Amino acid sequence: MKILCVAEKPSAAKEIAKILSQEQYRSRSTDEKYIRNMDFDYKLSNNQIVQMTMTSVLGHLLELDFASEYRSWRSCAPIALFDAPIVKSVNKNCVKVERNLCAEIRGVQQIMIWTDCDREGEGIGAEVVEVCRKVNPRITVLRARFSSFTHAEIHHAARNPIQLDMNQAQAVEARSELDLRIGAAFTRFQTLKFQTMFHELDKKVISYGSCQFPTLGFVVDRFQQIQSFVSEDFWRIDVTYAHPDPAEAGHVVQFNWARGRLFDRLFCFVLYEQCVEQPMARVFKVSGKDTSKWKPYPLTTVEMQKVGVRVLRMSSSKIMEVAERLYTRGLISYPRTETDQFDKGFDFRNMIEKQTGDQHWGQFAQGCHLVPSHLAFSMVLLACPAMGKTMTRRILQSIPLGMRTTCRMMNGMFSSLWCVGSLGLVQRMQRGSRRA
Repeated sequence: MKILCVAEKPSAAKEIAKILSQEQYRSRSTDEKYIRNMDFDYKLSNNQIVQMTMTSVLGHLLELDFASEYRSWRSCAPIALFDAPIVKSVNKNCVKVERNLCAEIRGVQQIMIWTDCDREGEGIGAEVVEVCRKVNPRITVLRARFSSFTHAEIHHAARNPIQLDMNQAQAVEARSELDLRIGAAFTRFQTLKFQTMFHELDKKVISYGSCQFPTLGFVVDRFQQIQSFVSEDFWRIDVTYAHPDPAEAGHVVQFNWARGRLFDRLFCFVLYEQCVEQPMARVFKVSGKDTSKWKPYPLTTVEMQKVGVRVLRMSSSKIMEVAERLYTRGLISYPRTETDQFDKGFDFRNMIEKQTGDQHWGQFAQGCHLVPSHLAFSMVLLACPAMGKTMTRRILQSIPLGMRTTCRMMNGMFSSLWCVGSLGLVQRMQRGSRRA
C-alpha cells in the first residue's frame, strides 16, 4: 500500500521524514525548488509495511476571488460585493505545488495530512484533499495529530491517525470569505469616496482590513493620549525600617504611605519635617496573610508575544519566526495556540532528556526528570550547540520545559531586584514625575 504524506512546509516535511524513516529516505526534486519528495518504507501499528512519500505545500493552496464580472472597481456598487459570487482557484504562486501533488497522488491508496494542528492547518489540509481528489477521487483521507516533533509523538501520530476536522476547515473558509467581502467592499467604498474629496488621494488606495483597521484605531487613541498628556511634578515620603539586631540583618520593612503622593511640595515638606523632628513611630496593628506561589502556566501565543515584545525587545514577527524554528527542531511544541493546557499524553520527560547531557545544566535537568513536580518550573537554557544565534538563544532561554505554547515564557521568569535601605528608621522625601 502507498501513502502520500503532506506537511504544511518543507522544513516540517523533512523533519517528519527523518523521524519516520530513521533518516533512511530517498529524496527527489520537484518543479518547486523549495519542495522535495522523500520516499521510505514504514511499519504501521498492525505490523504492515507500507510505502510512504513525504512532501509538502507552501501554506494555503487555494484562494478566493470574485467572479470576473465583479473584479473591476466600477463594475458594481461596493455593497453588491456582499452577495457577489465567489470562485476558488489555485494560488498563482502554488501552481508547481499543485502539479507535484497531482503527480504524486496517482496510484496512492491513502493520503495522510501532516499540517499543523490548529484551525489553519485543518483548512490547508482540506485544500490539499480537494486538489488531490480531482485526480484520485477514491483516496482515503487520514489526519496525523501531533503537537511536537519528538520521535514518540510523530510515530504515535503516524500509527494512530484521525479524521480531518471539516468543521474547522469550513470555519477557515468562512473567515477567508468574510475577509474578502468586507475588505473589498470597504476598500472600494472609501477609496472611491475620498478620491473625489481629496485630490491628494487620486492615485492611492485606502485599504480596509477587518482586523487591521480597528487596531489602527487603538494605536491612534493611545498616541493622542500620550501627545495630550501633561506631566506634573509630585512628592512622596518613603519610610523604611531595618531591625537593629545583627542577627536579624537583612529583614527590612518598607512602609507604604496611604496618601501615595502629593502635588504640593510645601505641604509634603511640612509633613516630612514633622517626621524628622519626631522620628519615633508607633505600630498600632500588625496583620498577615498566607500567600501561594503557583506553578508557572503556559502563555497563549498572544500573551507570549506581548511579554516578548515588552521584555525581550523583539518584534512579534521575529519571536514567531524563531519559535517556528525551535518547533521544527523538536525543542518546543506547536507554537500557535489559544490554550494554556497540555495534552493529557504530552511527553514532558522527552523534552527534559534532551537537556541532561549539557555540561552547564545537565545535572539540574536530571533532577527535574526524576521529580515530576519540577517539570513546570524547569527552564530550557539552550538545547544544542548548533543554536548559537542571539535571537534563538534569548527566546529559548525563556521557555519552561515541555510548555505547549510558542516560547512558553512564565510570568516569573525574570528575577526581581530588591533594594534594601540603610539600617534604622529612614525618612526621605523623593521627587518624581507622573507619566502616561
